[in-house]
Amino acid sequence: MIDYRVDADGVAVLTWNIEGRPVNVMNEETVAAFGDAVERALADGTVKGVVVASAKDDFVAGADVEKFLEDRSLEEIIALSVTMTRITRAMETGGKPFCAAINGHALGGGFEIALGCHHRIAADKPKTRVGLPEVTLGLLPGAGGTQRMSRMLGIQKSLELLLEGRRLPVEVAHKAGLIDAVVEPEDLLAAARKWVADNPNARQPWDDKGFRVPGGAVQSPVGQQVFPTAAAMTRARTWGNHPAPQAILSCVYEGLQVDIDTGLRIEAKYFANLLRDPRTKAMIKTTFFDMAAAKKLKSRPQGVDKAKFSRIGILGAGMMGAGIAYVSARAGMDVVLLDETREKAQAGKARYKAQVEAQIGKGRLSADAGTALLDRIEPTDTFADLAGCDLVIEAVFEDRELKATVTRKAADAAGTAALIASNTSTLPITGLAQAVDRPEAFIGLHFFSPVERMPMVEIILGEKTGDPALARAMDYVQAIGMTPIVVRDSRGFFTSRVFASYVLEGMTLLRDGVKPALIENAAKIGGMPVGPLEVTDATSLSLLWDVRRQWKLDLGDKFEPHPADTVLELMVETLDRPGRRAARGFYDYPAEGPKRLWHGLTEHFPLAEAQPDAETVARRLMHIQAVEALRCTREGIVGPTDANIGSILGWGFPAITGGVISYVGLKGSDTFSEECRDLAGRYGDRFLPPADIDSLLAA
Repeated sequence: MIDYRVDADGVAVLTWNIEGRPVNVMNEETVAAFGDAVERALADGTVKGVVVASAKDDFVAGADVEKFLEDRSLEEIIALSVTMTRITRAMETGGKPFCAAINGHALGGGFEIALGCHHRIAADKPKTRVGLPEVTLGLLPGAGGTQRMSRMLGIQKSLELLLEGRRLPVEVAHKAGLIDAVVEPEDLLAAARKWVADNPNARQPWDDKGFRVPGGAVQSPVGQQVFPTAAAMTRARTWGNHPAPQAILSCVYEGLQVDIDTGLRIEAKYFANLLRDPRTKAMIKTTFFDMAAAKKLKSRPQGVDKAKFSRIGILGAGMMGAGIAYVSARAGMDVVLLDETREKAQAGKARYKAQVEAQIGKGRLSADAGTALLDRIEPTDTFADLAGCDLVIEAVFEDRELKATVTRKAADAAGTAALIASNTSTLPITGLAQAVDRPEAFIGLHFFSPVERMPMVEIILGEKTGDPALARAMDYVQAIGMTPIVVRDSRGFFTSRVFASYVLEGMTLLRDGVKPALIENAAKIGGMPVGPLEVTDATSLSLLWDVRRQWKLDLGDKFEPHPADTVLELMVETLDRPGRRAARGFYDYPAEGPKRLWHGLTEHFPLAEAQPDAETVARRLMHIQAVEALRCTREGIVGPTDANIGSILGWGFPAITGGVISYVGLKGSDTFSEECRDLAGRYGDRFLPPADIDSLLAA
């Protein structure tokens, strides 16, 4: 577990090497073993200094999160944190120099071990990342990270890293002062041994009498300026929904006003409180465990050979089609980008030329790699060029006849071995599959905009879609570096259907006379990243209105009107305010200056005399999404896990809740049902929840 070896020159090398695990992780057993090794080295009179190293490809990955999530008392969690800090304090104060030989990723608890050493040397590997990303899991560093980093870098620099959870490349960490030296990988251990031998009296600066925090203490003019600013910025970004950033601020603020040992005890208490918070556990379950399983394709059908995609076709070179072409070419695939004219196809490719050039300018991509990426995209207006494609993705306008026409031509040209997919966001896959002779090889691949920045793809199964098609679709999504969720066919599928409930409720609030600014701000208070009016502008009011009209035509007497339909019709048909692309929607978008809510909204949607409180508005916007998601789960369209992942990655449902289904579990089914019935009594039956919520949560 921890290999212990003393060289002839008196340097002990403690090598993390956990059997049966691809990476070194910290749990009660490994921490105890490391503590024993540290104690042994400090007690051994022949040992002059210690190097902490790793036998894996990476240094230490951090805490074994699953173990840490086990139900424990507050005192037990504090004890876990204190155990690790006791070890690092022994390293710092034991009278012998400790050097971390960082050979690969050192994140979270792994980097806290490195911070507990007197010196840190890293191998020069471009892909290596170091840092304390705990805030992204709803936690804070619990093994001394907040206290040591702030004492090393000062208040402002450390807060920037801690509050963002940034993972730094080695060179960036070196320039910041978190890494002391960078050497070639083959020289790493020799450099660490030499430093230990050359620095027998190494001490941490905070253990010296008269130590001062770099840049100014908490009560200095700098500190008095930084903390209020950081607190205000954190509040503006999180609206108070995420407890971890506030806890980090408190740890640094309180910890820097006392000695390091007291600061470590303060950190342990904040860490324990966060770890016991049900919101933190929900967030970790979805964003760490469930998303990792989804990326590894845990639900992929068994018995289907892994598919490789060397050549794919994209139908439509608009914003979505061009984006899909770009991410596919970025993954090394040759892409045939087809549109009705070669000029349109070339224009679609040109959308990403500037982006590639920007990456080259920032050093993220070499010029040769950028050229090769763009060369892999072949613009065309000829269907015959699709011959030999492993996959064809239709991404034309949401017009059923147009989709059927181009899909039929593409399937004939590509051949019987090709997987055929549609990027539709609303039209049922089963109906679209009627355009091809092999409906078992037809599937939905719903990308989100902008494609290159959105990390998820919604895979939709038609009634006749076969397991081989699903497996191949999942392989493709994994190959382009995205996370798949799998849903069954229905109108709007899962993401579009539930997301629509959010924006439609926002418009209904507007119709009800609620102040537009209150609607937008209440959404953020509820945890949404963007208000419903703003996000409707971004996705296009005219598109949503077209979808609603298409549904009405398709469903006839079965169509259920929504209170927001009148708002959409007025905005699009009468007022000609179709959304952001036209620079006029619920917001105005002046050529110079920031966007602003359109002053005419209150003229066409008069304000109610009595305004609701922000909590009620937020509850309407959040609960309606949860009710619709529960209905999707009840109808067998999506499972709870994929619903949670899809809501967070697809439209930004607050991660701190663990996702849209987890949101209900956090509230408790009884409380949620009672609140929904109250909303239904006041605002309509659309808020009525399913009767079997408990079984849906456990599905």
